[in-house]
Amino acid sequence: MVIPTNTRVETLATSGIHQIPKEYIRTQDELTTITNIFDEEKKELGPQVPTIDLNNINSNDPKTRKKCCNELVKAATEWGVMHVINHGISSDLINRVKDAGERFFDQPVEEKEKYSNDIASGKIQGYGSKLANNACGQLEWEDYFFHLVFPEEKRDLTVWPSTPSDYIPATAEYARRLRALTTKILSVLSLGLGLEEGRIENEVGGLEELILQFKINYYPKCPQPELALGVEAHTDVSALTFILHNMVPGLQLFYDGKWVTAKCVPDSIIMHIGDTLEILSNGKYKSILHRGLVNKEKVRISWAVFCEPPKEKIILKPLPETVSEENPPLFPPRTFHQHMEHKLFKKKDDSVDPK
Repeated sequence: MVIPTNTRVETLATSGIHQIPKEYIRTQDELTTITNIFDEEKKELGPQVPTIDLNNINSNDPKTRKKCCNELVKAATEWGVMHVINHGISSDLINRVKDAGERFFDQPVEEKEKYSNDIASGKIQGYGSKLANNACGQLEWEDYFFHLVFPEEKRDLTVWPSTPSDYIPATAEYARRLRALTTKILSVLSLGLGLEEGRIENEVGGLEELILQFKINYYPKCPQPELALGVEAHTDVSALTFILHNMVPGLQLFYDGKWVTAKCVPDSIIMHIGDTLEILSNGKYKSILHRGLVNKEKVRISWAVFCEPPKEKIILKPLPETVSEENPPLFPPRTFHQHMEHKLFKKKDDSVDPK
């Protein structure tokens, strides 16, 4: 079966196929590690992604606040990923965001195609499917919708869906709330490095320049989930990534040499430390390798927000306070754009160096 380059995974999934096209079949090394995600989620033994309660992040009691901050810093240091609860964003708003995204993807593919992106011409915002960008030319079992959500003056609302009508107001409000949460998290992580509260936020662009990119990932049911991945193993290039999902498991983290499945924690937001913070902290904060599994029973949807520094304006390198004779810099100076290019080139080159 030959796959046209613009085929949507949803179209394939609903076409009645029983075998997935060869472009979606993973390498032998990967296939040995892909298991049933529902079985994996039920496992209670072994390491579990930490859950961090942010309820006391603004407590008036210094001891209570310090305990909360220490737990967040510990999770960022040991795991680089966590479920955050009591994050201050209302469940009503989160449900509106999820409902709007689900209703957009519920539309026929032809309707969604009106918003299609065109990576080749540089139009990256909109509706799309992953193009092969690794040496083996493999594809991922995923369609998506991608656009910038903050700062508001940098948005292009013409690429945002007009249907459903609540998409723009719900998503815009969620972006504003998440931007405020980002400041709180970065303050704690800054203090965790022994720096002034606002230091990391300034280093990644501050209120004017830190960009929030929004991506709805749509993983259709897959007839052969044991052969495919929704998203292949990667680390995020961002400073922080925040993820909502529709309570269908799929996220796996590579921790202590094994793939660990993230549980579905109600009312939580999954938060990843990205490469940007790993570089600035000289490796103290971890950008964890992760991937997405698919299944044949349920569609999985996730809503990711990537908090990214400006592409060219800032040189990313370990902050001077994180470097010493005992701790030399682990990362060379690069702009954010150069870091992304380096990762892409390395992937195509199939290099072994994880950074």
